[in-house]
Amino acid sequence: MNQSTDNGLQVLIDQATAGDKQSLETLLAGIQDLVFNLSLRMLGTFPDAEDASQDILLKVMTHLSSFKGDSSFSTWVFAIAVNHLKNYKKHMFAKYPLSFEYYGDDILHAKIQEVPDLTQNVEKAILAQELKLSCTNVMLQCLDSESRCIFILGTMFRVDSRMAGDILGITPEAYRQRLSRVRKKMAEFLREYCGEFGKGACHCEERVNYAIKNHRIHPSRLDFHNAVPKQVMLDVTAAMEEIDDISQEFSFCRTYESPERLKQFLVDFLNEATFSVVENG
Repeated sequence: MNQSTDNGLQVLIDQATAGDKQSLETLLAGIQDLVFNLSLRMLGTFPDAEDASQDILLKVMTHLSSFKGDSSFSTWVFAIAVNHLKNYKKHMFAKYPLSFEYYGDDILHAKIQEVPDLTQNVEKAILAQELKLSCTNVMLQCLDSESRCIFILGTMFRVDSRMAGDILGITPEAYRQRLSRVRKKMAEFLREYCGEFGKGACHCEERVNYAIKNHRIHPSRLDFHNAVPKQVMLDVTAAMEEIDDISQEFSFCRTYESPERLKQFLVDFLNEATFSVVENG
């Protein structure tokens, strides 16, 4: 950001903490997509990501007066979101944890041919694309929360190592080393098991019915298919790290606009008397 942008942002923050509703609404609109996409990758499902995003945006609102400009506003928001998500226990995969070993075994030994047609007249190509994008998130759940966060920051948001180190409380060198290791681990899994981008046995279209049976996708609720793509996340992507081609191809960097339910939550909240919590935070 340039100096004039910094000054304009600080004015918005000052006005929001002083009780100006429009300034707060503008600030939140500028970060809600960032928060939602980070939550989606960290937690794996749209409903869980929406719930966590609400919590994070409330934290941003109630702690806004504590922002002193020692780091960029984006870094500050990332830090709040990351700390919340790393310890978030209310999502599905916290109750049913995954591992690469379990996931790989399921790919190799699932009896997919024995599952009847469950597509409910939805085109199989659409369901296969839904499964592919869902699978991206599911694979991320095989990583521990710290490694998952490092991978998401480096591969999806392409945050530079200095900023990522600030967010995670580690040195840029440590971040780069850990990012390299987790990218390698993810790429090795894709090459071994994924038939779309590697030499594996897993092909999305062949596993559609199996995925429906196991509640991994739902023909009546195509979250990824119906989500509105977003081309640009935030300006920190100008200082990006190199990323693996296979990670890029597998849609790790695809981003979405915030769902309408999350947008409506913010509208409803800002229209309530509890808005005073920002001034008193």
